[in-house]
Amino acid sequence: MIEIVIAFSRYWFALLFGAAVAVSFAGMARTRKNYLAFGCFTFVIFILQLVCLRIWGMDMTIKLYPLLSHLPVAIFIIVYLKRPWLISVTSVFASFLCCQPARWIGSVAGAAFDSASINHVSYIAAVFLMYYFLQKYVVKSVRHLMERSVKSCLLFGAMPAFYYLFDYTATVYTDFMYSGTRAAVQFMPFVTSAFYFVFVLLYYAETQKQASIQRERDMLDTQFRQAQTEFASLRQMHQNAVAYRHDMRHHFALLQGLASEERIAEIKEYLRTAQSDMEAITPMRFCENETVNLILSAFASKAKQSGIQLTVEAKLPDSLPFSDTELCSLLSNALENAIHACENIADSNERYIKLRVYSKNNKLCIDIRNSYQTEPLFHQGIPVSKQQGHGYGTKSMAHIVEKHGGVYQFSVKDGWFIFQATA
Repeated sequence: MIEIVIAFSRYWFALLFGAAVAVSFAGMARTRKNYLAFGCFTFVIFILQLVCLRIWGMDMTIKLYPLLSHLPVAIFIIVYLKRPWLISVTSVFASFLCCQPARWIGSVAGAAFDSASINHVSYIAAVFLMYYFLQKYVVKSVRHLMERSVKSCLLFGAMPAFYYLFDYTATVYTDFMYSGTRAAVQFMPFVTSAFYFVFVLLYYAETQKQASIQRERDMLDTQFRQAQTEFASLRQMHQNAVAYRHDMRHHFALLQGLASEERIAEIKEYLRTAQSDMEAITPMRFCENETVNLILSAFASKAKQSGIQLTVEAKLPDSLPFSDTELCSLLSNALENAIHACENIADSNERYIKLRVYSKNNKLCIDIRNSYQTEPLFHQGIPVSKQQGHGYGTKSMAHIVEKHGGVYQFSVKDGWFIFQATA
């Protein structure tokens, strides 16, 4: 009687362990509601298995075990936890693989003491240790691997899936594994080592790709923060100009005082200084959109300082389907890249930038072209820089245009580098 109780206890703990590991890998939140639902689910499955055991016996129940246990767990993860089917199936395969260390420990202990009960008790003890180890050190990493990407999930699940199919094919539905042939004995070590090295190579490539994407995302975030800072600076310049205009009455009062005393030289000097100050802080007006005026004014000054002939044709309404920071990042990156390219030209008379920006059908249209010294290199239609840390401005521009459902093109034609976009 005790042996039967121990045997059924092992059967229950095997089901509970496998299902608990599977739902943990799939990301089941640790809430009372989930624990209650999971407990009821495993109890129903256990009763169903006992009924099948009673009707068809142990051999048939073991052969039907995938349908009685693994498939219901996968369905529970998909339906109740609302997880993708790939993560669900991979979690079940991985949990089956995690059952093998406990099964091996039980078999070794049972063989050492020549007792089936010792086998079962050792298995149950090993299950508790394995569950603690998995929850503490493994579950979080596995969940991260499966959720990173479909490719990562497939890479992780390939080995458990193959082992699952091999185990049932070679030990449950046939006796290939126990035939004693050299091919049978060496088959799993060969496949395990092959999968291991393939996994290492592919996973390394995947992690490198993800790291590269993360670096680019960080750089784009940095570009966007810089655009926010630059736009705040432009705003401050505009506010200074407003304040300066507001104080014009004080300037007139001072000029009247100087004029009444016929101090002509001082009046001329004061007017020259005031005009210089006003030009320095007053944005030029290119169109009705104040944000674009601020940006173009700042870069018109930069181009003039670098000896670049900047031609601007801007026809934009007051409002556009872009935030101020997006407009600043888009136009600033485009103009800054154009200025850098022109600055490399030795002959200042050959430095040209032509900007045409307008609105059509409520879409922003940009055409900016500049002369250059060295023809740029392209990768997947986007110019790339050989310098470390450069080249993210063009990616930021492309990201903003794509975010608004637009199209863009970088090209070289007749000595001009051209950027065109509609969004």
